Amino acid sequence: MAIPNEIPTVRVTGTYLGWDGRALKGTVTFTGPGLVTFPESDLFIAGPVVATLDELGRIVDSNGNVGIRLPATDSPDMNPSAWTYTVKENLTGVTGARTYSMVLPKDTTNNVVDLADIAPADPSTPSYVAVPGPSAYEVAVAQGYAGTEAEWVASLEGPQGVQGIQGVRGSQVFTGSAAPTSALGADGDVYTQYTATTFLGVTSTTVAMWARSGGTWARVGGDVRGAAWYVNTTTTSSTDTKPGDMLLRTDTGDVWQRSTSGWGSTVGNLKGPKGDKGDAGPTGPAGADGTGAGTVTAVNGVNPDANGLVTLAPGDVGALPASGYVSGGNLILNSPTGGYRGFSFRTADANRWVFQVDNVTEAGADLGSNFELANWGDDGTWKSAALYGERATGNLGIGTKGLVPGAKLSVQGGTALKDVGAPPATPTGAVIAYSEAGALKVVTPSARFTVVEPVPLATKGAVNGVASLGADGKVPAAQLPAAGSSTPKNMWTPQALGFEAWSCDPYTVANPAAKYLTPGRLYFVGLNITESTAVNRVVLYARGYGGVSTNRYRAGIYRENGTKVVETGGIALTMAGQEAGSMPAMKTNHIGAVPVTITQTTLTPGRYWVAFSLVTGGTADFAFFHVQNESPIATANFWMPGTPFARAWFTEGQTNAALPTTVSQTAAGARADHDIPIVALANV
Repeated sequence: MAIPNEIPTVRVTGTYLGWDGRALKGTVTFTGPGLVTFPESDLFIAGPVVATLDELGRIVDSNGNVGIRLPATDSPDMNPSAWTYTVKENLTGVTGARTYSMVLPKDTTNNVVDLADIAPADPSTPSYVAVPGPSAYEVAVAQGYAGTEAEWVASLEGPQGVQGIQGVRGSQVFTGSAAPTSALGADGDVYTQYTATTFLGVTSTTVAMWARSGGTWARVGGDVRGAAWYVNTTTTSSTDTKPGDMLLRTDTGDVWQRSTSGWGSTVGNLKGPKGDKGDAGPTGPAGADGTGAGTVTAVNGVNPDANGLVTLAPGDVGALPASGYVSGGNLILNSPTGGYRGFSFRTADANRWVFQVDNVTEAGADLGSNFELANWGDDGTWKSAALYGERATGNLGIGTKGLVPGAKLSVQGGTALKDVGAPPATPTGAVIAYSEAGALKVVTPSARFTVVEPVPLATKGAVNGVASLGADGKVPAAQLPAAGSSTPKNMWTPQALGFEAWSCDPYTVANPAAKYLTPGRLYFVGLNITESTAVNRVVLYARGYGGVSTNRYRAGIYRENGTKVVETGGIALTMAGQEAGSMPAMKTNHIGAVPVTITQTTLTPGRYWVAFSLVTGGTADFAFFHVQNESPIATANFWMPGTPFARAWFTEGQTNAALPTTVSQTAAGARADHDIPIVALANV
């Protein structure tokens, strides 16, 4: 882009030759102020101008034209004004580069000036010094003035002139390290933002230019900042760097160049291949003779033999013999800190077994420096801790360093006991486990018994034999005890009708009149679980329920000790009797099972209560099948003294909030003068 025509320029020329007439090479640099503003041209001009010398030693511009055009130093409407160029000559092979000042008036003859006409001849005076000429008074005298100098000066002051018109405010240049605020300056002003950052010892300054127009500051162009080189020996963050910056890893020689997204991949490597081995240096001069007689008198108390030789045994220097044994003594492996100490058994310089103390830090409380006997593989890598001892507790591990807290011995993997030749004697204050004829036995101070009595799998389904499980996780009927035992046969069970358990068989119940759930009453119905049973539904038996959408119900399961197993939130229930296969009267009268979904739960054998309540609803919303009761205590509450368990009871006052955490049939508010609801559990 050329300098606009409205900005006056002057062409600067110059030719540089050596003493022998050859053309010199090099550059001539012209530097103005840091930033010059030309408001009328909407232009900033900054930076040095570097002109090169051609093959004839002449200054040429970037297009090869002789001379270089520069803006005049007295251009109109320029901010700042009244400045000079700094000229620096960098000539190849010429020492003592000159630097001097230069002005370029716009009225320069033919708009051309040659440096030979204006450069100072004396390098020691790089800036122009004006030569005193005749004073204005002397000029006046020469023109015929006859008064004194003081009179002449007084005659120069004329009468007060008329007040001039207020001039137009000129543009101003502001600087700072932060972005300009809206309150700063006026339209036409410019702002230079300098932002300095230091990273890895390198300080970089970023320059951003702002211009104010329409009452708003806006950036002019992008940030100005030269690329920086950083040197490091580890992973380097790109947060405080700029695109174009370079990074050298001195430990690897790798070079990166920062992109807009970060360092990315290496762009090169400065490390060359390893050089050839150098030639051996010459033999150094012989050393001076020592001051002694050249004979050995003794070493560690061992005298030389007749030939002057001293033969030392391992014990003479505190060493162990290469073979044989040492009687008595104590081998000490000392370390100022808790590092590894031990010795190794090797084959072909590769570890096979290592007997050592580990490097766990001794942090007090007898921690650290634990014992380890480790085995190593053929590839020279550690395999396991065959034996491990914890110093703080004295606890041992076999095959593991992960000791079980509180156990004196922890074993990783199976442990075998070989048959004893004779059973051990009865111990005192101890228990002995041993193997006899392939059976695991234990002898205590008061008894001797077999822990596990093996049963051959071939005795499947036989007396004292074993039984296998079917695909459903249950014992097949063919492997169950024969008919005639205590197991019921050919009877209706909960499982026969899709349930896992129920409070009673409704088949035997008569309901002459409808009974409804009482709002706020929390019913408890007992169930006996004889085997582990997975359930996810509590099932109510409705004599009439049309599914009132605003009703809310809560249900749960409690253990015999009163602790809660599972519960639901406040939920709505669908109308009864509408599923496929229901009889017509069941559909029209809304009679049937009403499931309440609960979290999947496995109940272990024991006695449980199913609890449920209508927490939001009316007194005639949910009719239920029941066992009729006319007594202060329902007939379900019948047990042998010593085994109390109420199978039917209730409490009042349950709201649409969480069910009680614990319950008790002996609590003051517990009652049983009601008709007993029929419930079941299912797993869908």
